[in-house]
Amino acid sequence: MASRSCLYTFIDLLLLVQFLSIRSVKGNDLPPPHDQCRRVNLGTGAELIQFSLNLFYLETTLFLYASTGKGIDAVAPDLVQGPLPIGVRIANLDNITRIIIEEFGLQGVGIIRAILNTKLVDPIKMPLVNLSVEEMEHFVHLALNATVLTPPFNAYANKLNFLPTSASITSLIRQYYVGILPHLANNNDLQLATSILGTVSARFGVFRTLLYQIADVTMSPYPFNVATLVDGIAKLINRHGLCGVKRRLIVALELGAEKRSSINLIPGDVNSLAFSRTEVEILRIVYGTGNATLPAGLFPRGVNGKIAEAIARGRLG
Repeated sequence: MASRSCLYTFIDLLLLVQFLSIRSVKGNDLPPPHDQCRRVNLGTGAELIQFSLNLFYLETTLFLYASTGKGIDAVAPDLVQGPLPIGVRIANLDNITRIIIEEFGLQGVGIIRAILNTKLVDPIKMPLVNLSVEEMEHFVHLALNATVLTPPFNAYANKLNFLPTSASITSLIRQYYVGILPHLANNNDLQLATSILGTVSARFGVFRTLLYQIADVTMSPYPFNVATLVDGIAKLINRHGLCGVKRRLIVALELGAEKRSSINLIPGDVNSLAFSRTEVEILRIVYGTGNATLPAGLFPRGVNGKIAEAIARGRLG
């Protein structure tokens, strides 16, 4: 019981630190983005939140299956409709990591329910998601610029393999919510989104702390360590997003907080403010194609909702 109490206290502290790092900034506080990175008004506040359901379906499915071997329906029957996920499975995790990931999955169910229960957001079906070993391995190959890994990389094999890949999804959700908060005019939308961001940010902080603690551990039988994989994944995400560097693990001193820290525990810009991503950036990344209108990767048939339809209709790749 004492260890769990310490864990919850630790998460509470991370939530406070994360919340302080995501203060909204005025548009003129940052340099203007490139056209391909500029936020386009694609829908209402409710539709912006609706878009995030796709990401929560993906993340929650991964966390629940990896920790318990069962999906969202096992926790909340009939909450989510849609096709069965491809290839997701239980992961070989130590007990503490399994408990953490299971709680994150259960939180995801609650967030999905909260979004749907507001009646502000039209429900959407869960899209087809591909969380197979093969898809994850392909992702890692691209991240490491490697054609072959021997033995083949299995994201579900152990904690070292699982954490770097799964943390990326939480990071994207956090960046998405940081981006939409200033564009929510309805108080109910804003209150819901702020509450969601608080939970996701705390979760992201836990992931970052866990990754930093194992950063120098070699991922046997491979010759690289955890930090190498995390940075490789970050570079791949930045490359597909097409909007600059918005995620790294350990950075050069001149890129750290006040140019005095390189651990980059909570990623941020020159003023330590959280980075954001648009819907188009998110789709470029999760599709793995660098094109928001070309589905593949984690969502082989694309995502659902009004925002996704607007992106496809406007060819906003």
